[in-house]
Amino acid sequence: SKGDDLHPAGTEDYIHIRIQQRNGRKTLTTIQGIADDYNKNKTKQLVKAFKKKFACNGTGIEHPEYGEVIQQQDDQRKNMCQFLVETGLTEDDQLKVHGFPSVLCHKFKNFTACIM
Repeated sequence: SKGDDLHPAGTEDYIHIRIQQRNGRKTLTTIQGIADDYNKNKTKQLVKAFKKKFACNGTGIEHPEYGEVIQQQDDQRKNMCQFLVETGLTEDDQLKVHGFPSVLCHKFKNFTACIM
């Protein structure tokens, strides 16, 4: 229903993967909701694994409203989805991918529903 979309992203049991346009062609991919299940040390290990696997820089940030947020350079939405599902950290129906359309894997059911 429409009312379900109005809740803050951190109150649901979803992992939200978003993309933000920076300047020019540069983008930033953020992951929110994964740190609810893991402590800060595990989040740092996850950021390190993302950096090594995707060959891009990244960091974990503590946001006052949204909690722990992981940021990665460039459009890493497809890679993040595949990595999280392959490692067993989440199921594909728990992923919500937001942002402008891109060439993303069509096996993630929630991608077309979450385009904003």
